[in-house]
Amino acid sequence: MSEREAIVLARDLRKTFASPTGDPLHAINDISLQVRGGRLTALVGPDGAGKTTLLRMAAGLLKPDAGTLEVLGIDVAKDPQAVQDRISYMPQRFGLYEDLGVQENLDLYADLHGVPRQVRRERFSRLLHMTDLTDFVHRPAGKLSGGMKQKLGLACTLVRSPDLLLLDEPSVGVDPLSRRELWKILQQLVQEEELSVLVSTAYMDEAERCAHVYVMSEGSVLADGPPDELASRARGLTFMVAPTADTPARDQQARLIDARATIIDAVPKGGSVHYIRYPEAQPGDLNRLISGLQPVPCQEELEDAFMMMLRQSQHQREAVETGDARITTSDTVVRKGVGDGKPVIVVRDLVRKFGDFTAVASTSFDVARGEIFGLLGPNGAGKTTTFRMLCGLLPASSGHLEVVGLDLRRARAQARARIGYVSQKFALYGNLSVRENLEFFGGVYGLRGRRLQERVSATIEQFGLAPNAISGLLPGGYKQRLAMAAALLHQPEILFLDEPTSGIDPLARRAFWRTITSLAQQGVTIIVTTHFMEEAEYCDRIAIQDAGKMLALGTPQQVREQAGQGRDASRQMDMNSAFIAIVEQGRAEATASHRSEALA
Repeated sequence: MSEREAIVLARDLRKTFASPTGDPLHAINDISLQVRGGRLTALVGPDGAGKTTLLRMAAGLLKPDAGTLEVLGIDVAKDPQAVQDRISYMPQRFGLYEDLGVQENLDLYADLHGVPRQVRRERFSRLLHMTDLTDFVHRPAGKLSGGMKQKLGLACTLVRSPDLLLLDEPSVGVDPLSRRELWKILQQLVQEEELSVLVSTAYMDEAERCAHVYVMSEGSVLADGPPDELASRARGLTFMVAPTADTPARDQQARLIDARATIIDAVPKGGSVHYIRYPEAQPGDLNRLISGLQPVPCQEELEDAFMMMLRQSQHQREAVETGDARITTSDTVVRKGVGDGKPVIVVRDLVRKFGDFTAVASTSFDVARGEIFGLLGPNGAGKTTTFRMLCGLLPASSGHLEVVGLDLRRARAQARARIGYVSQKFALYGNLSVRENLEFFGGVYGLRGRRLQERVSATIEQFGLAPNAISGLLPGGYKQRLAMAAALLHQPEILFLDEPTSGIDPLARRAFWRTITSLAQQGVTIIVTTHFMEEAEYCDRIAIQDAGKMLALGTPQQVREQAGQGRDASRQMDMNSAFIAIVEQGRAEATASHRSEALA
């Protein structure tokens, strides 16, 4: 591609910020790249790679410190307004007006962009149809589900027809169904309108849909090319191994991922473990790791190459950024009765209503001590409401709810003292240091004096945290580790994690789940919600909810079997496909039931 064909052209681009320590932070470090028009181009990389900074410079919101950046043939540093007149930009936190309805938000953004009245009707009709929001034009944006909000944000971004669309992680916090719909819209716009899209994403399966991918790290481009071309870097190095019946896949995964001299990456997948070995790994080392199990070669994927590039080029950064956040036996109370099958959470006929709206309808399940239990569902399914009731933050309308032997109707305060909670959004004090946050939350949990200081110091060490760092300035992966550390200070018996890995990169997710595995092995019960369906593979059991009702409950394998009824049994379904199939089955059955009732 010649430079004349590029709609985004960067030459030796640099952007530096001052860090809290006073040292310069090179967010963009001598980057050169060319983005071709009329197609989808992705930026991928770990937290702090520079993706958002690059997009903000391309949008004319930040000025480069050195080098040149041309967007649509315009030097963005010299004339940012000319660029902004021709592009649309959707940041991670798109500003919807939650008190306004869907149509009112569209009208407002059309006014802001000066969209002529005569073109609005057709444009709005097309956007509402594409986003399936036609029936919700009068609903306030604040009452939409997370997925619907993201689609409305995209529609508001596209009220005018831009020459370039910039999207900064548009599907963070969005369930698989909504993600699929969002990407259908993007692909339709590219195919039908030849729209040029530059998107940053934490999902490698999204990057695989793009024509070209740039892999970034520490402000630099490690590699770029079509997804298949990049994936080929891992060819011959990817394998699947099925653990023995008495060994959970996550335990085998933990053993492999800890062998850093031999294994690049390992993740549970379909009841087995998918791993990447180093090219120079010795057969004897591999045989000891897999304990005589038979590895099967498998097709390499973009995420394999992504992890390979990061592991091989960033050993020093990986030790700092994703850390060795290991929970050792000396740091955590080892609970008695691990795996004894006795439930520490009992839910029977749980109901929660908000006025006439039933958010959770007659839900029942148990969770055993030391179990990792996944609570999954689309945005608006009722899982967060269920989660808040389990934590004692919201009373049930009816039903029985027991946590660590305490009835939450009568002993919510006592139960909360024995649980830890990591919320979906960063809920610590951003202006306090890491140590100050831990000391504050330790005091809230009842720790005092020497015991408090011992727990704070031990937690800082085991999570690899910088005690004097300002919490609000930490990268996303670090913030999640700090939130986890605060929740574990008082050594709870149950840990509740509400979408803990939303918006953080695969490197940070691997380290996070390595810590969760260690906790579960020592008897801490984990309840987790997530929109990364591959993370359900770490769970002992999962429950899938939609519209407040339980659609599936069982081990990941049992859920896959339920989703794959009537399909080719020889084909292993991934959890993402299983989730979508079960939700669609449930919705089809609900629609058929409503029709039958209407006819009756």
